[in-house]
Amino acid sequence: MSLEVPYLVKERPDTGLFNAKLGIWLFLASEVMLFGALFSTYIMLRVGAPPGTWPHGSSILNVPIGAFNTIVLIGSSVTMVMAWASLKLKDFKKFKFFLGATIGLAFVFLIVKAFEYGAKFEHHLFPSHSTFLAIYFTLTGLHALHIIGGIVVNSYFWGPGAKLWTTRPEQFVNRIEIAGLYWHFVDLVWIFLFPILYLL
Repeated sequence: MSLEVPYLVKERPDTGLFNAKLGIWLFLASEVMLFGALFSTYIMLRVGAPPGTWPHGSSILNVPIGAFNTIVLIGSSVTMVMAWASLKLKDFKKFKFFLGATIGLAFVFLIVKAFEYGAKFEHHLFPSHSTFLAIYFTLTGLHALHIIGGIVVNSYFWGPGAKLWTTRPEQFVNRIEIAGLYWHFVDLVWIFLFPILYLL
């Protein structure tokens, strides 16, 4: 006798959410606390720095590259929504295209970030060089790890995980929605990172 896990598709009566959505919101709450603590640390260090000692981000970082990566991630959020919407419209071919585009844009972001890191290292700008660079590498490095996590999950759903569409399409749509919520959070973190590191 097989036991069916409840609320994989239907909403729970106590929360109004299906299990995976409840789980992702709890997970994202912990992520908000993680990044919130790091952002707070940055603000306290910057406000507490003696006048004239804290560098302006644009004097060390490449603003056009950061802006380009911002556009890339915003574009990937759009393609992620389109992938989910394609499944709602039962167009699996378009889903594969849009999710593939999301994965591709994520790789573009990482490649650009790798070149940006490489340029810093060539100029001997390491985390040990200054408090600002230590914060920059910590925040952007942690964010890059989250991008890699998103690539792994979305690649699974684009590849072997997509088999669920033929057997349990509603559950598969829910999984893509959850992956999308995570991806939008990662994009939102960068939207905060870009101005506070590159522009302020």
